[in-house]
Amino acid sequence: MSNFSFIQTDFPALYADALEAEQLTFVSPKAAAIFCRSTLENAINWLYDHDAKLERPWRSDLSTLMHEHAFRTLFNPTLFGELNLIRKTGNLAAHGKKVSQQDALASLKYLFRFLRFLAIYYGESSPPAQVFDEALIPHAKPAKPAQKDDAKQLKKLLDKVAFKNEEARQAEQKINVQAKENAQLKQQLELQRVALSERKVKREQTMDVESAVPLLVSEAETRRRYIDLSLKEAGWDNLQDGYHLEYEVTGMPTSTNSSGKGYVDYVLWGDDGLPLAVVEAKKAMASPLKGKHQAELYANCLENMHGQRPVIFYSNGFETYLWDDQFYPEREVQGFYDKDELQLLIDRRTTRTDLCDFKVNEAIAGRAYQMEAIQRVAENTVVSHNGELRGRARQSLLVMATGSGKTRTAAAIVDMLTKCNWAKRVLFLADRNALVTQAKNAFNEYLPNLSAIDLTKEKEDSGTRLVFSTYPTIMNRIDGVNDGERFYGVGHFDLIIIDEAHRSVYQKYKAIFDYFDALLIGLTATPKTDIDHNTYALFGIEDDNPTSGYELDEAVEVGYLVPPKAVSVPLKFVREGVHYNQLSDAEKEEYEEKFGDPTAGEAPDEISSAALNSWLFNTDTVDKVLDHLMTSGIKVQGGDKLGKTIIFAKNHNHAVFIEERFNKNYPEYAGKFLRVIDNYETKAQNLLEIFVDAYEEHDPQIAVSVDMMDTGVDAPRVVNLVFFKQVKSSTKFWQMIGRGTRLCPDLFGLGKDKKDFFVFDYCQNFEFFDANPDGIEGKVVKSLIQQVFEAKLEVAILIREQADSSDEQKALSSTYIDELHGLVESLDRDRFVVKAALRTVVEFGSKKRWENLSKSDMSDINQQLSSLVLGAKNDDELARRFDVLILKYQLALLTSAYSTDSFLNQISSISKALLKKQNIPAVAAQVSLLNDLQTEAFWTAVNINRLDEVRLALRDLIKYLDKESQVNVVTTFEDKLDHGGVKEYDLIPAYGRLQSYQDRVESYVRNHKDHLVIQKLKTNKPITETEIAALENILFDGETVGTKQDYINTYGDKPLGEFIRGIVGLDLAAAQEAFAEFIQAGSLRADQMTFINNIITYLTKNGMIDKEMLFKPPFTNQHQDGLVGVFDDAAAMKVIKLIDRVNGNALVHAMTKATGNLA
Repeated sequence: MSNFSFIQTDFPALYADALEAEQLTFVSPKAAAIFCRSTLENAINWLYDHDAKLERPWRSDLSTLMHEHAFRTLFNPTLFGELNLIRKTGNLAAHGKKVSQQDALASLKYLFRFLRFLAIYYGESSPPAQVFDEALIPHAKPAKPAQKDDAKQLKKLLDKVAFKNEEARQAEQKINVQAKENAQLKQQLELQRVALSERKVKREQTMDVESAVPLLVSEAETRRRYIDLSLKEAGWDNLQDGYHLEYEVTGMPTSTNSSGKGYVDYVLWGDDGLPLAVVEAKKAMASPLKGKHQAELYANCLENMHGQRPVIFYSNGFETYLWDDQFYPEREVQGFYDKDELQLLIDRRTTRTDLCDFKVNEAIAGRAYQMEAIQRVAENTVVSHNGELRGRARQSLLVMATGSGKTRTAAAIVDMLTKCNWAKRVLFLADRNALVTQAKNAFNEYLPNLSAIDLTKEKEDSGTRLVFSTYPTIMNRIDGVNDGERFYGVGHFDLIIIDEAHRSVYQKYKAIFDYFDALLIGLTATPKTDIDHNTYALFGIEDDNPTSGYELDEAVEVGYLVPPKAVSVPLKFVREGVHYNQLSDAEKEEYEEKFGDPTAGEAPDEISSAALNSWLFNTDTVDKVLDHLMTSGIKVQGGDKLGKTIIFAKNHNHAVFIEERFNKNYPEYAGKFLRVIDNYETKAQNLLEIFVDAYEEHDPQIAVSVDMMDTGVDAPRVVNLVFFKQVKSSTKFWQMIGRGTRLCPDLFGLGKDKKDFFVFDYCQNFEFFDANPDGIEGKVVKSLIQQVFEAKLEVAILIREQADSSDEQKALSSTYIDELHGLVESLDRDRFVVKAALRTVVEFGSKKRWENLSKSDMSDINQQLSSLVLGAKNDDELARRFDVLILKYQLALLTSAYSTDSFLNQISSISKALLKKQNIPAVAAQVSLLNDLQTEAFWTAVNINRLDEVRLALRDLIKYLDKESQVNVVTTFEDKLDHGGVKEYDLIPAYGRLQSYQDRVESYVRNHKDHLVIQKLKTNKPITETEIAALENILFDGETVGTKQDYINTYGDKPLGEFIRGIVGLDLAAAQEAFAEFIQAGSLRADQMTFINNIITYLTKNGMIDKEMLFKPPFTNQHQDGLVGVFDDAAAMKVIKLIDRVNGNALVHAMTKATGNLA
């Protein structure tokens, strides 16, 4: 007798496999898990062969078969989760990992539920109700010990299963092949499929899956198994009861347990037998934070019992928190550390040293601002508390002008963190392969003792210290699981460095930084005020206030970078376009020949400037630019040769056209002097490396680039930049300017260094940024898949909310909701980005949850889930674009918020174009609809349901339309370069204007400490109204740093004297003098002298002190009551009066007359 007898008649092959799994569950759990997985795989293959709704995906592995959308929608989230656990447990067994009897039993119960589902809905006869009976599973007899799962036997078993399954596949394929050749057999198989589908539909109407296939394993146990699998992914695959699981501890508070004993859910042990971590598991629907105190109590007991305090984890299976309470507050993580990583955390408690004491290797980064940046990172990362090191912030953001040594500074920070035992493995991320290669080469030079790989070219190695990668590459590698373990676990890297941390990185790749539990350092040359709010949020800092900032104007002022000499050059066609009536007679003939005769209405009488270099390429325009560059550009070799030059082209065709014109006009250079270096060029990387050589000049001397060289490329010999395209982004504009700012000693001969560089602008970029200093930043566009998902959700909810919605509309709403629910339910929960939103995925994986969606729910779904959805197989971009068009039309009809004319015109045009493709059978089948779409009657009566019918009928036909493309046209019209209109721009003040008011005013105060009034404030001398008014005249003149209103907007009503004192601090001698009489008047105790010294130290740094601070850290370090705990009342009052006097010297109480509400 077997639990699986119910499938013996209809599914004999599956019965044989399931029976073997059942027989081995307690005898050989590992073998049982393998047979459970094999049975699952065979059953799923049967479904694909027999269910007409299922179409095999592009890969035939079990995971892909399971996560195909149509398959996943067959099951509720709970049952599908159980199938996933069968697969994962079987994988672990196949890789030789430990599988307990309870693991095998759970897999068997999950398999029982699945096969019940299969038999009930697909079997010829629906099986009677049945309860799973554990007594039917045989146990190993005492006389015959349990089968030993050694490697040899395991391989034999796997080979046996693989051979058996392959035979079954081949037999099924043979039938399918025969069916193709035998019409009768084919018809017979089709009839079987139809009968099966009809049977399934009928049974679904009479049987509910929840009652037909009841739970056998509780939700709590299933959730715990998710934690188990997460631990196994981190290498914790041999967990033993009573040691790793439910470990008994003593010393618990009697209020918790009168016996003083407790049982820890999980204890993870080191090789030395000491506890590395404790894991407290909470219920799925409870916050994991509820396990925090319990886990802390267990950690206390383990520390007392074994002499080592473990790291603390607490999890509910959805969210997991890590708490190394000896160093950091708790933080959310996306998994568990492996043994080596945990041991490293424990070891660092004694080996980690103070970053603030580290002496920077000046051979790597020796400039003052670089060393300051490193020190700021150190102070941001660590703090001393009661004489012990404690972790502070885990993120730092460095703003450093292009050419100021971001990579050097990053390498010096890595040197500091590795030598101080804060970091072992480091991940460096950049957005292009060329920048990854460049960074790796630089680190190899600066830190030759640290092994490094380029992940885009080389295989990962667990011993590698430095990993360089693009964002997409590391995202793909994270999801890789080998032998049941993730190579890149959450604790793999101790530090991540982001090169060019900007908005698109945050939008696209934030999941990487959420996944790895690592320190995060962002590097950017983007001006502080241009950095997106979300980027600052990623680094946990307030806007416009990075950890360290060193910008272009500062670097140029002290000679670390060279300034640009900007020249705006007027070109008629680029600025005004081509006007027919302004052309010569010969040129008019050419215009008519290529575009049509404007006088006969065949063509417009002008072509806009936007067309130039997009699809209209005019020879003389390019020739004049090249001539101006060759004549006016900075030369090297005594003026005989144009210096290194980058031309920023509009597109690849434009770049190629520039190259063709140069080679025609300057044949003496044999096609080597100017080369296109962009992503279309197969040898681009090699050409780039030759071009940027810092020590020798090799051809090409001019690089024409489209985006590839706009950012990140180090080319110190560049002395000419050519803007031959418009740039709207301020961030990108300054990045491009940065290509020329690097120093280059001896460029023009011995002792003749590079002092500046030319920027030739032929496209009015300087004028644009003069009028729009912040530029226009492009929006991050959502994918088409995401747009379709969110639009369907909005349409569905709008229909639900409208009281007068028709039954037809409600049916459409339900269809959309069912589809969206299916997409969420089918998300592959092994993907790390899905795991990060697992709670929301599970919540909305339940069909019931979609029955009553609020606006808040829609926001949650859009923010957390819509971006996770993957496209369906064989779905193309044009079909999705048509979906978006129709859905937007539906929204316009539902909201009446905007005109529908543009949608109507687009759909009519598409249908008209499709009517020309009637030779295609799929199009011919829709001719009636396509003709209807040309009539006014159709659009007069159109509604959202009819639109959806149009969408479904036509979306797969859009791919047959001819792609509209603008043909490139080359003209030979004479352009005009207005030499008299050439204008020079000073870009450095423009850059300075990008700084926030806060930056400007604070920088001014720091740089003018010798000003009489500022000196008096710093040395604690009283100030007068006249003196403050004189300072206001400078600070509020609207030119030096800003206006009085700017000050009020930024600092409110803070008095100016207090503001300045806060920036410059109080002179140490002045602070000591303020308290000298008090110190000398009485014999102070040691703790009282320490308290006064703390006040003096605070004043020297902050200038003033709020009296409330005297009752907060660091003034509570001597006594918990602060001032009144260290001094008696009388002495405390004296201290407060002295502080009032110091603070008062920075204030002018009559200042109201001069500054309004600033007093």
